[in-house]
Amino acid sequence: MATILRDLSYRHQWLYDSISRTAALTVGGEERFRTLPMADLPISPKSRVLDLCCGWGQSTKYLVQQSQEVIGLDASPRSIDRAKANVPEAEYVQAFAQDIPFDDNSFDVVHTSAALHEMEPETLNRIVWEVFRILKPGGVFTIADFHKPTNLLFWPGLAAFFWLFETETAWKLLKIDLPGLLSAVGFQRCDRQLYAGGSLQIIQAWK
Repeated sequence: MATILRDLSYRHQWLYDSISRTAALTVGGEERFRTLPMADLPISPKSRVLDLCCGWGQSTKYLVQQSQEVIGLDASPRSIDRAKANVPEAEYVQAFAQDIPFDDNSFDVVHTSAALHEMEPETLNRIVWEVFRILKPGGVFTIADFHKPTNLLFWPGLAAFFWLFETETAWKLLKIDLPGLLSAVGFQRCDRQLYAGGSLQIIQAWK
């Protein structure tokens, strides 16, 4: 069940952006948070990149700096409209992440940022299978999302954030072993780094 503050943050971009920038300070700011998942990846101007659950284009704007073939996908028509206005350099498709309308082996990189925690476990599993399907051999799935803090000092802040802005699915993600799920689907290599006292996980999973 969504909270009142969550609903307000999604209706008013300035509020959402303020929350996002404040939370990103724990890893060095908004730009670093958005670009950490792509660090050291061989993305070229011709790499085909999908920004999955692109929202309003918060990560898309950094992806288009590396590739000329970026597509943003989101289920929300409002988000797609705002992403088009914010980052017109990309293409956009309205669709669900668990039913991606692209052919097998068609992307070099699939990226998702702060979106998987909004999915029920069954839906999350379907999304991972879909990403594996559309990635080319050697392609990479990059993820930035919440993780169970390893530093107890970060628990109060994360819990308060969840209670104010998130749903029960965010709590469920903390119990899911994402690298294990990715490996079970078929990803051959899965590198994970933890930040912000372990409350943020950055994953690069290679097909």
